[in-house]
Amino acid sequence: MSAPAAALPGLLRLPLRVFEDERGWFCEVRRASLLPSPTVQTNVSFSRRGVIRGLHYHERGQDDLVACLTGTARVVGLDRESGGVFTEDVGEDNPVAIYVPGHYAHGFEALTDLLFCYHVTEEYDPDDPDEHGVPWDDPRVRDLWSTQTPILSARDAS
Repeated sequence: MSAPAAALPGLLRLPLRVFEDERGWFCEVRRASLLPSPTVQTNVSFSRRGVIRGLHYHERGQDDLVACLTGTARVVGLDRESGGVFTEDVGEDNPVAIYVPGHYAHGFEALTDLLFCYHVTEEYDPDDPDEHGVPWDDPRVRDLWSTQTPILSARDAS
């Protein structure tokens, strides 16, 4: 894996090597030596096609390393200060992990049913969550999604 620069400073695009044979495939998703900060918790979500999760950001500095394990996701990042954006479709046809510094608003759209993996640099604290939102249809990102009628959580819809 290498760590080329991406469109937003500090956001890393990490191509993943997938080894396939008749049994299936193997892929290394996280290599600590390539990351600016160590990850301490791993989460996996399943999303149906048409779901948008986010945009979320973390004021206390939780960074996310995300990868789509099966299916295809559109990852979107937003620099809330400059208005700069990043987007890439990742997953089975484009095996890439994205390292997103927590101050960027970030989320994804499920372009297919998918499994999505998040390695994060801070453990989640339900009593003091560091999760803040930017609406999925914020004018700076609304045209980046493939749908204008996404399936949203109550939190992401508000």
